[in-house]
Amino acid sequence: MEFEKQKLTRPYIAVLLAAMVLYIVSCAPGALWQDSGLIQYRLWHNDIEGSLGLALSHPLYYILAIGAKYVPLGEFTHRVNLVSALAAAVAVANMFLLVRLWLGRNLPAVVAAVTLAVSHTFWFHAGIAETYTLWTALFTGELIMLLQYTRTGRVDDLYWLVLLNGLSMAVHILALIPLFCYIVFIFYLLAGKRLRIGDLIVVVLLWIIGALPYEYLIVEAMTQTGDIAGTLASAAFGTRWQGAVLNTSLSMQIAGENFLYILFNFPTPNILLFLVGCFGLLRMSSDRAFRNVLLGSIVLFFIFAFRYTVPDRYAFFIPFYCGVSILTGLGTYLLQDQMNRKAFAFLVLFFSLVPVGVYAAAPTLARRIHLNIGTRGDIPYRSDYEYFLRPWKTGYTGAERFAREALDLAAENALIYTDATTAAPLLLAQEIEGKRPDVKIISGAVNSKDAPRLDAQTIGQLLEERAIYVVCPQPQYCPKFVLDNYDLVQTGILWRVTKR
Repeated sequence: MEFEKQKLTRPYIAVLLAAMVLYIVSCAPGALWQDSGLIQYRLWHNDIEGSLGLALSHPLYYILAIGAKYVPLGEFTHRVNLVSALAAAVAVANMFLLVRLWLGRNLPAVVAAVTLAVSHTFWFHAGIAETYTLWTALFTGELIMLLQYTRTGRVDDLYWLVLLNGLSMAVHILALIPLFCYIVFIFYLLAGKRLRIGDLIVVVLLWIIGALPYEYLIVEAMTQTGDIAGTLASAAFGTRWQGAVLNTSLSMQIAGENFLYILFNFPTPNILLFLVGCFGLLRMSSDRAFRNVLLGSIVLFFIFAFRYTVPDRYAFFIPFYCGVSILTGLGTYLLQDQMNRKAFAFLVLFFSLVPVGVYAAAPTLARRIHLNIGTRGDIPYRSDYEYFLRPWKTGYTGAERFAREALDLAAENALIYTDATTAAPLLLAQEIEGKRPDVKIISGAVNSKDAPRLDAQTIGQLLEERAIYVVCPQPQYCPKFVLDNYDLVQTGILWRVTKR
C-alpha cells in the first residue's frame, strides 16, 4: 500500500498543478455580479452568517475565504475568486486519484478528471466566488476514503470519511445527500457486526467536529431567538426556499431545460462512455459496497437537482456531474481492452477536450439564432452570451467598469436604487476604492451605511433633496411606486427619476 501511495503521488501532483494553471488563468480578476458579488461583499465585511437564512450561510467557505482576504497579494476580489479556483483544482486531482485507485489505470482516471474539469458548470464556478468547488473537493475526498474503507476495512478510513462529510456540511447543506447514504452503509456495518459501538461513537463525534462551524451558527440562532423550529427551518431551507427544496412537481419546460444543462456540460461523444459506465456499474460484482453508496448518491443528487425550481438550479447538478465523470472513467476502463489502445486513448482524450471548442463557439451560435438562455440581457458591460456560455472569466472587468461609471454619473449626494445583480459591484467600488462615498446605494439585498428608506411615502421628499437614479427600468427590477408615479430619463447607463 505504501508503494502504491508513492506511485500515485507524482501523477496526483501533476494533475493538481495542471488544473491550478487552468483555473487560475480562467479566474475572474475582480468584482462580480449577483450572488458572487454578494459573496464578495459578505467577505469584505467578514460576514460568516449572512442574511438569507442559515442554509445559505456556508460558514466554512467564508472562514477560508476570509483568510485569503488577508493575504497581502493582489486585489481583494481576485484573491477570494482564487479560493474557488484552487478548490476546483483539488477536486479535479481528487477525481483522478479516486478513479485511479478504483480501477487501477491511468487513462480512465485522466478521462474522468478532464471530464469534470471542463464540464461547463463546474468550470464556470471555478472562476468566481462561489462555494460549490470547495464542496466538490471535500465530496471527492469522501469518496476516496469510502473506497479505501470498503477495500481495507480500516476504521481510520471511515473516520476520515465522516470528518470530511462534516466539513462538507459546514460548506454546503448538499452534504446531507451523501450523508444519508453513509448512514445506511453504517447501519449495514453495525448489523453485520463489522463496526463496533465504540467506533460508532467516534464516527458521530468526528462528524460533529467537522460540522462545528455550521452547528455553531444553529446553536447561536436558537439561543438568541429562542425559536427552535424556526432556526431548524432556516438551517434546512434558508429564508424563503422551502417550497423549492421540497418541490415534487415538474413541468415539461423545467425538464427540458435540465436536459439541456446536462447536454451542454458534456457536448462530446464521450457521453457514450458514461452510458457504458452506467451499464457496467450495475453489473459490477467487485467493490459492491462502494458501488452501492456511489450509485445511491448519484441517483439522489440527480433527483434533487432535476426537480429543484430555483433559478440557479443548474449549479446543483455539479454533484451529479461528478458521478458522470466517474462513470465516464469506468466506461473508458471497460472499453479500453476491446479497442486498439493507442487509437482509443487518442480519441477519448481528444473528445474529452471537445467541450472547450463548443464553449468557445457557443456565444456566436446563440447570438446568430437568437437563443433565449433565460438571462436578463440588460446589464451594462455584460454580454450574457459570453458571460454565461463561456465558463472562463479571464480578464473580465465588466462589473467594475459598470460600478465606476455609474458612480461617476451620479449627482452629488444622489441615491441609486438597484437590484441584487448590480448592488454588490457598486458597494464594493465605494468601500474598497473609496469611490463616491456621498452616493447611497439602495437595494432589496444590501444597502449603503446610513442609506435612507426609499418607498412610496418617502420618495417625494427625497426627490426634493437629491437626485434619485435606478439601474434598470424594467418592472421586475424597479419599484412599482416609481414606475407608476414618476418618469425615468436615461442618463448614461443609469435612469434618473423625475416628476411626471
